[in-house]
Amino acid sequence: MRKLLAVLAGKLLTVAGKMAGKKSSSGPGEFAVRLCPQLLGELPKHVKRGIIVTCGTNGKTTTNNLICSALEAKGYKVLCNRLGANLLNGIVTSMIQEMDLLGRFSVDYACLEIDEENAEPVFDYIKPDVMVVTNLFRDQLDRYGEIDIATDRLKRAITKVGELKLVLNADDPLCVQFGREKGVTPFYYGVSEKVLPQLDDIKDGRFCPICGAEQEYNYYHYSQLGDYCCPSCGFKRPNIDFEVKNVRLSPAIEFTVNGKPMKISQKGFYNIYNFVAAYSVMNVIGESADDFSSLLKAYKTPIGRTQEFKFNKPVILNLSKNPAGFNQVIATMNADERKKDIIVAINDKRNDGRDVSWLWDVDFDKVRNSRLNMLITTGMRMWDISLRFKYEDINVDMITPSMSKAVKTCLKSDSDVCYVLVNYTALYPTEAVLTSLLKNGGGWD
Repeated sequence: MRKLLAVLAGKLLTVAGKMAGKKSSSGPGEFAVRLCPQLLGELPKHVKRGIIVTCGTNGKTTTNNLICSALEAKGYKVLCNRLGANLLNGIVTSMIQEMDLLGRFSVDYACLEIDEENAEPVFDYIKPDVMVVTNLFRDQLDRYGEIDIATDRLKRAITKVGELKLVLNADDPLCVQFGREKGVTPFYYGVSEKVLPQLDDIKDGRFCPICGAEQEYNYYHYSQLGDYCCPSCGFKRPNIDFEVKNVRLSPAIEFTVNGKPMKISQKGFYNIYNFVAAYSVMNVIGESADDFSSLLKAYKTPIGRTQEFKFNKPVILNLSKNPAGFNQVIATMNADERKKDIIVAINDKRNDGRDVSWLWDVDFDKVRNSRLNMLITTGMRMWDISLRFKYEDINVDMITPSMSKAVKTCLKSDSDVCYVLVNYTALYPTEAVLTSLLKNGGGWD
């Protein structure tokens, strides 16, 4: 009875939330779990072929959605928390939306993005067959703590599962260490050639996760990702199961995986990792991936992942929520040779992390290399980010609490493109502003 009440309440809250213009991605699940705390434990009973979990600091939503899209293109029915609500309540919400009023549903696969802090409690209820770990960077230190705390949590989560296939980013030494855990079968993917300018910008994983000595690198990609080796204990980048080579970043991103050519429409070197992670999973679960590119024709980029809005000039929305992610978005932006306006929105709500000191770890000095036309700051911590730019001697042209005003100002300027960089809780409100402006004639009149 508690289960049926929880399902009914969750469905009613989902409908009510959507009528009110909300995403309803986690609230219904939160209420349902209060009525039936064991509801998530129902999930494995209704999944025929396997549960695939994606964890990591950056790239979770994109990787998870890519896997889901590839499976759906093969005709499978998939349960997926597409909007990135990756806590327990968000997963329960996705499950309720799949259920009928009696709590019944059936899917072939479940593709679940899970916040690395919440993997351990989620694994009390479900045991994944395959787990992807995309990368580990410093993120929301007031919530997660330093990286060693996050890795310990993931190790405990992995231990709970027992037998588990792990798909790991071989270029990240912090991910590779999970392949040494008992009961796991690791599969590694990585980029096996020097692609980017060799800037030693390692901030997170400079030291060996096994012995603590400083690692040596043959080449870097970004942050701690690259071809590394510990001179003290011998820990090094492992042999690669899914190897990326022949990378071209312009005009479109092209590369090969184990000799098979790939081409993606998304910008940013980091997106190669998302695509090859999804490709790796398809192979690990025994699904043919020879036609991987064609499987993704129906794939839609998640909100805020180089999402383009077509006004009188392109407006490109990017989620940038930690130093590693921000630096990669800045690098992608700098590769765009058009004259550009940049809007930066920073909030400090609970889901962002209250502590915004991480802004000082972002390489904002590189923004001056982006053919900058105008810079606008907004969000709850607009003064903090403005101060950060002041210390880089980069002029902020406007400080405003209104995202709508910021966008309209850029649409009237003589730039060729506008980039909007936002952290987590600013993402959906910004997307709503941009969507509304489009519906109301563009907003530049």
